[in-house]
Amino acid sequence: MKVLWVSAHPDPRSLNASLQADGLRALDAYGHEARVSDLRAMKWNPVVDAADYAHDPADRLHVGRASQRALHDGTLSPDIRAEQQKIAWADTLIVQFPLWWYGMPAQLKGWFDRVFVNGFAFGLTDPATGRPHRYGDGPLAGKRAMVVVTAGARAATLGPRGVNGDLNDLLFPLQHGTLWYTGMTVVPPLLIPGADRITPDTYATAADRLRARLRTLPTTPPLAFRHQNSGDYDDELLLRPHLAAPRHHGPAAHYTTPPAPIAP
Repeated sequence: MKVLWVSAHPDPRSLNASLQADGLRALDAYGHEARVSDLRAMKWNPVVDAADYAHDPADRLHVGRASQRALHDGTLSPDIRAEQQKIAWADTLIVQFPLWWYGMPAQLKGWFDRVFVNGFAFGLTDPATGRPHRYGDGPLAGKRAMVVVTAGARAATLGPRGVNGDLNDLLFPLQHGTLWYTGMTVVPPLLIPGADRITPDTYATAADRLRARLRTLPTTPPLAFRHQNSGDYDDELLLRPHLAAPRHHGPAAHYTTPPAPIAP
């Protein structure tokens, strides 16, 4: 594998940083190549701005059009181009972060906002049908992705009956709405719970779980998201009635097979 590991945590002494270091050593031991985007160390700017696209600030900024034009003209900001080159090189993306307020840290969200621009991560259309290539058929099809997330909560509270909600539902905007949208195959996430109560023993267990997931990452069965253009959705991109059973609504409706419960 050629792995791009993107991480976001403000402290280089954090649990996330330690897990990343162990994970990178494991990838090397397994014979894989890896590149890193440590957004803290890079001092990554998460804010979309007209300067990203060499856009005249006197004119109204339409981000989709401006980013597509800048990609085509080669005028994207150099830091954005550098990240896109890493993604183009990689066949696998690992996205690692602490779960804050049910989502990604702002710096990581801003990485996606600035890097996944029109024409690079989305915006392709089937010339025969006019349908956009997305949700399994996007420009990044052929790449594999995995989310590694730490949380202060106990694992059970991020399960189907937990007060925090099911982790796959919490990650649906990232796993389905970003990674799968752009064409990436997404494997089940790795949750490291109890992040604020880690002991040497529980850390050793967490690192072992990470190494095991990295070892099997090339062959792990992916989350069974529905393809947009497979016939499951009608011309209005609504799930066909016979597939929308009453018990399947919200995120659950967009899997052909429900994901397995998150392992503790």
